[in-house]
Formats: sequence, structure tokens, C-alpha cells
Amino acid sequence: MKRRLPFILLAWVASDIYFFEAVKTLTTNEFILWGYWLVDFLIAAGFYFLVTRRGATRQYPNLIAALMAFTLLVFVPKIFALPVLLIEDITRLFRHFPPRSVWVSELDMAIAVFVFLSLLYGMTGGRHRYKVHRITLKFPDLPAAFDGFTITQLSDIHAGSFTSVKGVEKGISLVNKQKSNLLLFTGDLVNNKASEMDPWKEAFAKLKAPYGKYSVLGNHDYGDYTGWESEEAKAANLVSLKHVHKEIGFKLLLNSSTEIQKDGQSIALIGVENWGKGGFHKYGSLTKAADDIPDDKFKILMSHDPSHWEAKTLEHEKHINLALAGHTHGMQFGIELFGFQWSPVKYVYPQWAGLYERNGKYLYVNRGFGFLGFKGRLGIWPEITVITLKKATA
Repeated sequence: MKRRLPFILLAWVASDIYFFEAVKTLTTNEFILWGYWLVDFLIAAGFYFLVTRRGATRQYPNLIAALMAFTLLVFVPKIFALPVLLIEDITRLFRHFPPRSVWVSELDMAIAVFVFLSLLYGMTGGRHRYKVHRITLKFPDLPAAFDGFTITQLSDIHAGSFTSVKGVEKGISLVNKQKSNLLLFTGDLVNNKASEMDPWKEAFAKLKAPYGKYSVLGNHDYGDYTGWESEEAKAANLVSLKHVHKEIGFKLLLNSSTEIQKDGQSIALIGVENWGKGGFHKYGSLTKAADDIPDDKFKILMSHDPSHWEAKTLEHEKHINLALAGHTHGMQFGIELFGFQWSPVKYVYPQWAGLYERNGKYLYVNRGFGFLGFKGRLGIWPEITVITLKKATA
């Protein structure tokens, strides 16, 4: 991030100066012109405060969130609007640089306003605009008793980001309306600390599934991204978080497995601790978790980070029929229209949202129930996944 910072700052300053040309074309009002730069100054002052004050990033999480939100609202609309000015300047180059056209600056401003309002919606209504994604998967080795069995998957709750009781209860109610047989949660219950769940325990305890509720840990659940007075305090926090899972009715699978029984037949449910590529911790062990499961048993794996699928799951000695992950959030920003999917996170994670298949093995990546960093969602809405298992016929 430090290496990228000069380029980010350069892009910010350059876009501001360039977009200011459109503003000057449309108005000479001194209040508006000075206000344009005042907003930038206040945002820069906020970041300067965080950088220069020791421990500020840990002491002022709300300030960080506010600065990120304002930066997106100020910076991103200008980036989308700049191509219009650039095209005009290319034409002006061949016209001996006449004054800028008012109508071009008006178009530029209209684009910026549209993007601004879209982002604003994402930070308000978008964060709880839950969408139910339904898929049906067929497997030849699925036990007959599980033909038509339904699973609801949730992921990335991030309770520390919630502020709206009504918004959260809306999502929980929608989960229960699915009336799935089994409820699976694939990690990141909190942002950093177990105490973030205190206001939300009662709400999430209302989640129901007749065949049980099971969960795994995500990278944020270990408390790796915040300061602790001691290693003992960090360890105690993890113990508390594991207890929270129990309090809200989830059985936490920590590199372990269990059997889901139905009409005398069973399938294996495996849960591994977080395992992620790059700098993410690799606490998970699929070998340990699946050690006692017969090779011919139908297996569902819960593993928070989708990079685990290509790195470990696909080539594992035991056939994993279906893996469920989360982690990416779809970056909470992107486009999903008419079958087309795009988000910047695709350049980091090949499997970032939805269903993937390879040689009869499936991975589903949930887009997340909550949000983190950017306190909203735009285009990539919070997700409730409903998976129906079917037995494939010859």
C-alpha cells in the first residue's frame, strides 16, 4: 500500500485539477470555487491526522470509515467524468484550443452527479439490499434421501460495521423465509473483536434450520487486524468469539467434520479454519478435517477464502463435491446485469462471486451479508444463497 500511495495521491491531485476546469467553465462563483478545494483540504487533513498520530488508526475507526466514504464520494465521480474532458481536449488540439464548450462541461458534471448519487445510494440503501441467489446442483453420488435437500449459505456478516437494527433484521427475516433444511455460515462474523456481536446476538439467534446451523472462522475473526494489549488478550478474544457462535446457535467446525443425517443416510460436512493465499494466515487443514471421512462419502466443505479451492481442495486426495466460500464481498462494487459480471476484485481472485465448476467439483462464493471498509454496496448486493441438491439420473 505504501508503494501505491504516491500514485494514488498523484491521480487524486491530477483528477482534481483537471475536473476543476469543467467547474470553472460553468461558474465564476467564488464560494463554489473555494469550496471545491476546501473539501479536498479537509479530507487531506483527516488522513494527515491519522498518519501522524500514533495509534490513531486503531483509536478512531469511525473517522477512518468516514474518510473512506467521503474520499469515494469526492474522487470516484471525477474519475468517471474525466474521459469526457479528455475527448474534448483531443478535439481542441486540432482546433487550436478554443475555450471549453459549456455543454461538454455540463455533460461532464451530469456524469459526476450520477456517479455521486449512485455511490450515495450504495452507502445508504445498498448496504441492506439483500438478494437471494438460488442454484440447483446435481450430483450422481448424492444419497437419495438428500434429493431436494436445501442449504442456505451466509458469509461475511461483519457485525462491527452494522448500524441499522431494521436493516439487519430485514436480512435475517429473509433468511428464515427460505426455510432451508441446513444453514451454513462461512466466516467473518466480526471485523476484529467478539464484542462487536453483543448488540446483534439476539437477532442472529433467531436464524432457524431443522438440520442445524454450522459455521467456520474467517480471517477477520482471529483479531489479527487490531491492536491488543497482550497476546493473552487476543487469545481470550478468540475464545469469546467461539462462544458467541454457540450463543447464537451455530456449531463451529474447526478443522473438523460432522455428519448430516436424513432418513438413514448421511453426507459429510467439513469445516476448516481460515486458509488464504498471499499474506493471509493459513490456519486451515483440509487433511486434518477430512481424515476420518470415507472416500465415497458425499462431502461439502466450508472454507472462508476461495483461494483455498484451487490451492488445496481441487487436488486433495478426497473428492470434495461442493465447497462454499466468501471473503471477497465481490469488493462490494461492480456490475451484474443480464449474466455479465464484473468487479475489480476479479483481478485478484479468479473465483470471486457465484458458482464455479471443475471436473465435477463445485465452488460457490457468497458475496457476503455485511460490509467492511466501504460502508455500503453498489452493484454487488448483499447475498443470501439457497442451494438445492439434486441426485443426477443416468
